[in-house]
Amino acid sequence: MDGDGEEIREGRRRTRHHQWMDRAVAEARAGLFEGGIPVGAVLVEDGRILGRGHNRRVQQGNPVLHAEIDCLQDAGRRGNFRNSVLYSTLMPCYLCAGAAVQFGIPVVVAGESENFAGAREFLESKGVRVIDLHREDCISMMGEFIARHPALWKEDIGEL
Repeated sequence: MDGDGEEIREGRRRTRHHQWMDRAVAEARAGLFEGGIPVGAVLVEDGRILGRGHNRRVQQGNPVLHAEIDCLQDAGRRGNFRNSVLYSTLMPCYLCAGAAVQFGIPVVVAGESENFAGAREFLESKGVRVIDLHREDCISMMGEFIARHPALWKEDIGEL
């Protein structure tokens, strides 16, 4: 339970991580409104958003257009991402974790990992600091989606 919000449960205390996660949640809701999978992401550096995105696999028929990838694409080419923080409403999968490692993103903040454990151990093994906010809004949004669209979710995580 550090000062940056690591392992802080919803309702106990809001941190700057929660404020940026609010932006990722807005992206997730946009994706859901478009008929897609409700995962959103923002990339932040020095108090400003470099990129934002949401899962567009369904909308664009693109198997790799996860929220974090869409966010990195929105951020565009940069010399490096070494001072940035990636916020995602769901713990990143191996595809997205690999992108974070590839581009040197040092911190990943997840809204939740209850619906999908993701690649936390992989990220940490590569020196990435991972913070799980355990946000109830992220947990319920994803859980409700999975309950309504189990086949689509299994397709998204490669389990179909």
